[in-house]
Amino acid sequence: MAQKRIHFPLTTAQQRRLLFETWEATGDVALACRTAHMGRSTFYYWKPRFTSGGYAALDEFASRAPQRTRRLDQTIEQQVIGLRRDHPDWGKDRIADELAKARDWTPIISPNTVRRILRDAGLWEPGAAVAKKGASHPSGARPSIRDKR
Repeated sequence: MAQKRIHFPLTTAQQRRLLFETWEATGDVALACRTAHMGRSTFYYWKPRFTSGGYAALDEFASRAPQRTRRLDQTIEQQVIGLRRDHPDWGKDRIADELAKARDWTPIISPNTVRRILRDAGLWEPGAAVAKKGASHPSGARPSIRDKR
């Protein structure tokens, strides 16, 4: 049976500092890892950074978050904003269709992305709930007896 592995959460700068202070004082990697509540692999992951940059290198942390967000080209965002200002009655679907029509009906932006761009620019106000087909109230719920009194 395989040995169950222990999960160690991401470390803090204080933990990494404690790890290498303990290691320098004792020379024992296992003791330093137990003291800082880290795994050995974490020690060996940070050791090259520590030897090259000292304690200052332990403060920097490579984020796991994506570095390149998938934002649209600024010109497309400006076109969306311009179309909305020129035609305030157009919605997100119409704006997305007009941009596609200008490029030989090749969709370049989704209606929800149009809404996000307009919301970020302050040009999109969340509308009131629209009544569903056949419903007398926007939420589709029937009025209670209390509402009729």
